Amino acid sequence: MTETWAGGCQCGAVRYRFTRKPRSAHLCHCRMCQKAFGAFYAPLVGSEMENFVVTRGVLAIFRSSDLVERGFCHECGTPLSFAHVGGHWMSVSIGSLDNPEAFPPKDQHGANSRIHWVSDLGQLPDVAPIEERAPERAAAIALTNHQHPDHDTATWPQK
Repeated sequence: MTETWAGGCQCGAVRYRFTRKPRSAHLCHCRMCQKAFGAFYAPLVGSEMENFVVTRGVLAIFRSSDLVERGFCHECGTPLSFAHVGGHWMSVSIGSLDNPEAFPPKDQHGANSRIHWVSDLGQLPDVAPIEERAPERAAAIALTNHQHPDHDTATWPQK
């Protein structure tokens, strides 16, 4: 069996996989990535376009500039991909991979737009998990969870 690296959106409407292990994991701090992810930075990893395939659904595309396309799920809005128009490389959001732990960022891009306090985030105190702080709330969330599991499924939505 050929090893693949798969991922997808939060609801499961879009699934993808790489046929070669993605590489060049990095954080992008540019303002476009901050806005596209609604976050302090975009964690990305990728591979050549021929190693990337959408296995369920269709990536909705937003051109954030004349040179860049950003893919997302039309159903749930999850940011999924970044590619240069006509380029040979496809990057995906590390968090959308089924195993994001396997792709620690190796460098940072767009550092001139880095929010000044981002470097201090690792110093913040950890809050106890919701299962400890509010077990009833955690149980209610678990019972009503609509998030797709971190693996491919035969159908969507999963029954």
